[in-house]
Amino acid sequence: MTAGGEPQRDRNKRDSERIQILGELHGEVMVFQPMAIKEISRGGAQVETTFPLQLDSLHELRLTLGERSIVVKGRVAHCSISDVDQELVTYRSGIEFIEPSERVYSVIAEFIESIKDSRRAV
Repeated sequence: MTAGGEPQRDRNKRDSERIQILGELHGEVMVFQPMAIKEISRGGAQVETTFPLQLDSLHELRLTLGERSIVVKGRVAHCSISDVDQELVTYRSGIEFIEPSERVYSVIAEFIESIKDSRRAV
Protein backbone atom coordinates (compact mmCIF):
# COMPACT_ATOMS: atom_id res chain seq x y z
CA MET A 1 0.00 0.00 0.00
CA THR A 2 1.09 3.56 -0.64
CA ALA A 3 0.69 6.45 1.80
CA GLY A 4 -2.62 7.33 0.10
CA GLY A 5 -4.02 3.87 0.80
CA GLU A 6 -3.93 2.66 -2.83
CA PRO A 7 -2.19 -0.59 -3.70
CA GLN A 8 1.29 -0.20 -5.18
CA ARG A 9 0.16 -1.93 -8.42
CA ASP A 10 -2.63 0.65 -9.04
CA ARG A 11 -0.17 3.51 -8.77
CA ASN A 12 2.21 1.92 -11.24
CA LYS A 13 -0.01 0.01 -13.69
CA ARG A 14 2.77 -1.18 -16.00
CA ASP A 15 3.18 -4.93 -16.19
CA SER A 16 6.73 -4.64 -17.44
CA GLU A 17 9.64 -2.28 -17.11
CA ARG A 18 10.00 0.62 -19.54
CA ILE A 19 13.41 1.51 -20.85
CA GLN A 20 14.43 4.93 -22.09
CA ILE A 21 15.58 5.03 -25.73
CA LEU A 22 18.88 6.79 -26.24
CA GLY A 23 19.11 8.00 -29.81
CA GLU A 24 16.27 7.41 -32.26
CA LEU A 25 13.68 4.66 -32.59
CA HIS A 26 10.97 5.13 -35.20
CA GLY A 27 7.48 3.73 -35.46
CA GLU A 28 4.21 4.47 -37.20
CA VAL A 29 0.71 5.20 -35.98
CA MET A 30 -2.37 3.87 -37.76
CA VAL A 31 -5.03 6.53 -38.14
CA PHE A 32 -8.24 6.13 -40.11
CA GLN A 33 -8.50 8.92 -42.69
CA PRO A 34 -11.40 9.50 -45.07
CA MET A 35 -11.13 8.27 -48.64
CA ALA A 36 -13.45 8.09 -51.62
CA ILE A 37 -13.91 4.66 -53.19
CA LYS A 38 -13.96 5.16 -56.96
CA GLU A 39 -14.00 1.51 -58.11
CA ILE A 40 -14.28 -1.80 -56.28
CA SER A 41 -13.86 -5.44 -57.22
CA ARG A 42 -13.59 -8.66 -55.27
CA GLY A 43 -9.80 -8.31 -55.38
CA GLY A 44 -9.26 -4.62 -54.67
CA ALA A 45 -10.33 -1.03 -55.00
CA GLN A 46 -9.34 2.27 -56.51
CA VAL A 47 -9.50 5.08 -53.95
CA GLU A 48 -8.94 8.82 -53.79
CA THR A 49 -7.26 10.49 -50.83
CA THR A 50 -5.86 13.93 -49.99
CA PHE A 51 -2.53 12.33 -49.08
CA PRO A 52 -0.22 9.93 -50.94
CA LEU A 53 -0.11 6.25 -50.02
CA GLN A 54 3.32 4.66 -50.10
CA LEU A 55 3.79 2.00 -52.77
CA ASP A 56 3.66 -1.56 -51.35
CA SER A 57 2.57 -0.31 -47.91
CA LEU A 58 -0.08 -2.32 -46.04
CA HIS A 59 -3.19 -0.70 -44.59
CA GLU A 60 -6.37 -1.75 -42.87
CA LEU A 61 -9.31 -0.22 -44.73
CA ARG A 62 -12.73 0.26 -43.20
CA LEU A 63 -15.32 0.14 -46.00
CA THR A 64 -19.01 0.91 -45.64
CA LEU A 65 -20.76 -1.07 -48.38
CA GLY A 66 -24.45 -0.29 -48.26
CA GLU A 67 -25.73 -1.26 -44.83
CA ARG A 68 -22.64 -3.29 -43.93
CA SER A 69 -19.20 -2.25 -42.77
CA ILE A 70 -16.04 -4.34 -43.14
CA VAL A 71 -12.34 -4.02 -42.40
CA VAL A 72 -9.97 -5.47 -44.97
CA LYS A 73 -6.19 -5.42 -45.27
CA GLY A 74 -4.85 -3.99 -48.50
CA ARG A 75 -1.54 -3.37 -50.27
CA VAL A 76 -0.94 -0.20 -52.27
CA ALA A 77 -0.27 -1.32 -55.85
CA HIS A 78 0.02 2.19 -57.33
CA CYS A 79 -0.45 5.82 -56.33
CA SER A 80 -0.38 8.99 -58.40
CA ILE A 81 -1.68 12.56 -58.35
CA SER A 82 -5.12 12.65 -59.96
CA ASP A 83 -6.03 16.33 -59.48
CA VAL A 84 -4.57 19.61 -58.26
CA ASP A 85 -7.04 22.34 -57.27
CA GLN A 86 -5.47 25.47 -55.73
CA GLU A 87 -3.84 24.11 -52.55
CA LEU A 88 -5.63 20.73 -52.54
CA VAL A 89 -3.94 17.73 -54.16
CA THR A 90 -5.92 14.54 -54.74
CA TYR A 91 -4.20 11.17 -55.07
CA ARG A 92 -5.63 8.07 -56.74
CA SER A 93 -4.37 4.71 -55.48
CA GLY A 94 -4.94 1.11 -56.42
CA ILE A 95 -5.38 -1.18 -53.42
CA GLU A 96 -5.04 -4.96 -53.66
CA PHE A 97 -6.99 -6.75 -50.93
CA ILE A 98 -4.75 -9.15 -49.00
CA GLU A 99 -6.26 -12.48 -47.94
CA PRO A 100 -9.80 -11.26 -47.20
CA SER A 101 -11.82 -13.53 -44.95
CA GLU A 102 -14.77 -15.44 -46.43
CA ARG A 103 -17.16 -13.02 -44.70
CA VAL A 104 -15.39 -9.95 -46.12
CA TYR A 105 -15.21 -11.53 -49.58
CA SER A 106 -18.94 -12.34 -49.52
CA VAL A 107 -19.92 -8.83 -48.32
CA ILE A 108 -17.92 -7.29 -51.19
CA ALA A 109 -19.40 -9.75 -53.73
CA GLU A 110 -22.97 -9.11 -52.50
CA PHE A 111 -22.40 -5.34 -52.65
CA ILE A 112 -21.12 -5.55 -56.24
CA GLU A 113 -24.08 -7.73 -57.25
CA SER A 114 -26.55 -5.30 -55.65
CA ILE A 115 -25.06 -2.42 -57.66
CA LYS A 116 -25.27 -4.46 -60.88
CA ASP A 117 -28.89 -5.43 -60.13
CA SER A 118 -29.92 -1.83 -59.45
CA ARG A 119 -28.30 -0.66 -62.70
CA ARG A 120 -30.09 -3.38 -64.71
CA ALA A 121 -33.41 -2.26 -63.26
CA VAL A 122 -32.99 1.29 -64.62
